[in-house]
Parts: sequence; C-alpha cells; structure tokens
Amino acid sequence: MSLLSRDGGKSTEEPALDIVAGARLLPRITIQAFCEHSQTAQLVESAVHDRRMSKVALTTHNGGLDGAIETYRSNPTPNLIIVETSLSPEEIPSALERLAAVCDAATRLIVLGHVNDVLLYRELIRSGVSEYIVLPAAALTIVDAISELFAAEGAAPIGRTIGFISAKGGSGGSTVAHNVAWAISQHLRQDTLILDLDFAFGTAGLNYNQDPPHGIADAIGNSQKMDQTMLDRLMSKAANHVSLLTAPVVLDRPFDFEEREFEQVIELSQKSMPIVVLDIPHVWSSWVRYTIGTIDEIIIVAEPDLANLRNAKNLSDTIKALRPTESEPLLVINKVGMPRRPEIAPNEFATSVECRLIGQLGFDAATFGTAANNGQMIAEVSANNKSNEAFRAIGMHVTGRNAPERSSSRMPSLKLPSFMMKRKRA
Repeated sequence: MSLLSRDGGKSTEEPALDIVAGARLLPRITIQAFCEHSQTAQLVESAVHDRRMSKVALTTHNGGLDGAIETYRSNPTPNLIIVETSLSPEEIPSALERLAAVCDAATRLIVLGHVNDVLLYRELIRSGVSEYIVLPAAALTIVDAISELFAAEGAAPIGRTIGFISAKGGSGGSTVAHNVAWAISQHLRQDTLILDLDFAFGTAGLNYNQDPPHGIADAIGNSQKMDQTMLDRLMSKAANHVSLLTAPVVLDRPFDFEEREFEQVIELSQKSMPIVVLDIPHVWSSWVRYTIGTIDEIIIVAEPDLANLRNAKNLSDTIKALRPTESEPLLVINKVGMPRRPEIAPNEFATSVECRLIGQLGFDAATFGTAANNGQMIAEVSANNKSNEAFRAIGMHVTGRNAPERSSSRMPSLKLPSFMMKRKRA
C-alpha cells in the first residue's frame, strides 16, 4: 500500500475506505409523550440520555391517547407526539382520528402499542402515523425512530468522535490517541482531526512536531463568531490526512470551562472531518463529564496496576451511567511487561473493570521515548514494531470497521409523511 509521506511527498494513494458514519444530532425540537404505564414513561425518559437527544426538549405525561386529545384541545402541539395505547387494533384508527382533529398539520406522531399486527401497522402508516413501535422496546429503538424522522432529512452525516482518557496520570492516553489517529489516517485514508483538550499540558503539538500559531484555545475564545471557515483556518496540518487543534500549553491563567464549552467546536469539527479524536485530559470536571456523554466512543487507557484498576473501574461505571443507551467504554492496557513491576493480567484487569479489552501495548521505553523526543509516531520510528498493529486494530474497531450490526425491534422502516399532514387544527 502506497501512502503519502508526512511532509506531503507525492505518491499514488488508494481510495479511502468506508467507516461507520457518526450519528446525526437531532435539532432543537420539542417532544411530548403520553404514556399509560409508568414503565413506558421511564423508557421514553431514558431516551433523552442518548447523545443525539442533547438538544431535544422532552416531557412525559400520563393518560395515553385520551390524555393527548384533552391536552391539545387548548394547547399547541409540539414537533413530535409519542402516545402509548392499549386499545385493540379495531379501536386505534378512530382514536387517532380524534387526536388528528386537534393537532397541527406539521406535527409528527409515533405510536407505542402492545399488538404486533402488520395489517394495523400498514393502516397506521397509510393514515399518516410516522412510526408504530411494538412494546416492550429499547430506548435505542425510540431514539432511532426519532432520528430517522428529523435528523435524516437532508442532514449530512457528521464525523465520528472518539475520546481517549487515561485512568491515571502518565498511563499514556495521549500517546495512544495520537498513534491511533495516525493509524486511522494512514490505513483507512480518512481525514482525521485531533482535538487536544489538555490546555495546560497537552502534547499533540510535541508528538507531531508542530508549533502552530493557533489552536483549540482560539476556537474556544472566539465561540461567538466561530463558524466552519474560521475553524478550518485554525487547524494545522500535521501530516497527510491528519490535522490538529493543539493546546496552548501555558500556565498564565487557569482553564475553567462551562459544561458545554466545547460543544460548538466539536459539532463544527464533525461537519468537516469524518474522524475527530479527542485527547481528554486526566481531570474530572463538568465539561469533561458532559463531553464524554456526547461522543461516539470512549477508550480508557490504563497501566496494569492496582491504582489504574481502581480508577478505570470508577470511570467505566460512571461512563455507563452517563450513556445508558450508547456504546460502553472500551479498554486499552498500556506498558505491559514493565521490568520488575508486579502486574495484573490484562484479561483479569478487563474482567474486573467490566470493559471490553481492545488492545494491549507492550512496554518499550526505547521506541516510545525516541518517538516522543523526535516528534514522530511509532510507525515512523519503527515500521515493524508490534505496537503498530495494535494501534491499527484499535483504529479499525473504533471506526466501526469490525463492529456488529445492531438489531432492531421495530417493524420495517418506511419514508413516512407527517402525522395527518392534510388535516388542519380543529
């Protein structure tokens, strides 16, 4: 395989390989759900934890179809109504007629039912219902249905976001992040952007031997007027297919951020790059917590000792709670086989942390030290080093090249019209 060199030397390059596209963020819409059972209300409420729903305003109410009809006799309808019904297939269409009479033409409707009936499904779709989901169902099924209705309409796929965080300071999360980004860019030939979020001590600039005049601090500091063009100007090209937003690495002021401080920059980055790698510092703050909850994949990088085990377990449990409908955190064990150090076996470590182990990196002070001092990636220092295969495997996994397809409990998906779109409000 022929690749372009870091300095841009010309050579023939193979076409980029497809990756699993990042999810589409839903726009700022209002959703109201009317449930008959508390379990269904809890199911719908759990859907709001999906990162795609971060801008959605969702409220749940009791009463099912009758409750919705009574509510909208005197209140405007939201963008989407979700109703649960236990009515028989014969009774549902007439009840929906009564609901349609009090709804705006542009309002969409998802019906949660308890009857798995294809004929009913077809009749509801013909009448203008956007989707019929058979209960019990998963929160992910509901989010996918909403996403198909709102985010898929003319929206371009957004880039896949991959965050790396160390279980303990010095465990090598940044080194792994930068080398995995390099592997993705060179082996999958995908444009990759590294966001170095460690403002005080970030190493992306050092590891790629770059000292650009602008970086992530400029993007955050100009958030009021930040747009795609400005973001592109702030990026620095570190290698073929690799761009950086480096950290300022200064201590003249503290770096305290609001919870959603990085949201705009990440969203803009996703619109211009198919892969966005976040180098997340080993701190715990509101913005780190929020950011972790909004990206596609989280990789915990740990050394095989007790302190790392404790911290990795805490991180794993917290991340799972933050992302109940999202992919669980993944684990990379770094510096395996350090001389004279008692170690926990990687598989035993992963079992204790309850994370999927996707990579092990052997302790190799000479190669990694040389790469760090030279501002190079491991593949540039030692093309045959075993770590390169590990970086490549991690990159393949987090970009979805070997991820199993999700199953869905929904009936066949169709391109559907708005709920009773020709009906005007009574």
